[in-house]
Amino acid sequence: MGVSFFECCYGEIATDIKQKEMEPHNYHIVVNWNLDRKGVMCSPELNQNGSNCIEVATPPEFPKGIPGIWSPEHLFTASVSSCLMTSFLAIAENFKLEFVDFSCPAKGTLEQIDGKLLMTTITLEPRVVVKDDKNRALAEKVLQKSENVCLISNSIKSRVIMKSKIEVAEVV
Repeated sequence: MGVSFFECCYGEIATDIKQKEMEPHNYHIVVNWNLDRKGVMCSPELNQNGSNCIEVATPPEFPKGIPGIWSPEHLFTASVSSCLMTSFLAIAENFKLEFVDFSCPAKGTLEQIDGKLLMTTITLEPRVVVKDDKNRALAEKVLQKSENVCLISNSIKSRVIMKSKIEVAEVV
């Protein structure tokens, strides 16, 4: 049996959390159409004063798509990449990994399969910069654990590929 997200990320408090059944969490959003193929997406949990909304539109690859605006395809890809990051941050803290930078470029591939459009692959390219070469192996281990526990990756049917890069910070 594998290690749970809580055991991996939260160490000793995992036992307390496991003893209590985790209640379901809900995340609310509202999308309102504006004009043409464009709308605004907000969350009542995040949007207290109306300034935390995201403009969304059909991507330019589709008829009447609009360039320069977040699309569902961008948001889908971003959710996988940002989940990897947040998982990494929690696990790195638990493992006391000393790092100076994390970034994760990602590419989502949309394909037509059997007449349906699908996001078939998400390629993640996380880059971790560690303080010292001795932290390289630990950084790779933390990235692998992060990939395994990422709840978004575990919730989708798209193939997720991770091509990690561990670098050592330059001494100035």
